[in-house]
Amino acid sequence: MSEKRTGIFGGSFNPIHNGHIALAKRIMQLDRLDEVWFMVSPHNPLKNSGSLLPDVDRLNMVRLALEGEPGLIASDYEFRLPKPSYTLHTLNAIRHDYPDRKFVLIIGADNWECFERWYGYKEILADYEIAVYPRQGSYIDADSLPHNVKLVDTGLFNVSSTEIRTLLSEGKPADNLMPPQVAQYIKTNHLFGTKGKHR
Repeated sequence: MSEKRTGIFGGSFNPIHNGHIALAKRIMQLDRLDEVWFMVSPHNPLKNSGSLLPDVDRLNMVRLALEGEPGLIASDYEFRLPKPSYTLHTLNAIRHDYPDRKFVLIIGADNWECFERWYGYKEILADYEIAVYPRQGSYIDADSLPHNVKLVDTGLFNVSSTEIRTLLSEGKPADNLMPPQVAQYIKTNHLFGTKGKHR
C-alpha cells in the first residue's frame, strides 16, 4: 500500500480565513497531496499571547471551517507535545505515529527566506519535502531550491488574520473574509471585541 502524501500546514489560525482554505486546496491539487492537516499551533507559555485567542477557540474555528472540505483536516496534534513546539519535533513525532504517511511541510515564501534560522532546519531539509507558496514581498528563485523543496504556484491570497482582527476590533464587518460558520462562532463568543448576540 502506497504512503498517503499528507501536507502539514501549521499556524496560529487566529482566526482561520478563506485564504487559508483556498491555499490548502490549491497546494493539495498542485503537489498531489492526499490530505492537508491544519496543525493549530498552541500558545507558547513563555511568550506574551497578545491578541492570540485560547487554543480551544482557534481549534474549534478550524474544525468548523473545514467541515465538508474533503481532504482538509483540523489537527490538535501539537497541543500534546512539549512546549515550545518546534516544527522538527512535530514532524518527527507525527512521522513516528503515522508510519503509513509521507509528510510534506507547507510554508510561505517569507518563512523560507528565514528558514536557516529555524531550529533543526538541516534535519528538516534532510528528511522531509517542503512545499513553498508565494507571499507578497517575498521572492524565491525556484531554480536555486534544494531538490526536495518545491515552489508551488498558488497565486497570492490577499487576506490575513491580522486584517480580520483589526476590522473586528474597529467594529467593521469581516464576514466575507471567513467561512460563515467561523464568523458566527466569533460573534456568538464575543471574540476580537465583537458584540454579537448569542444564538
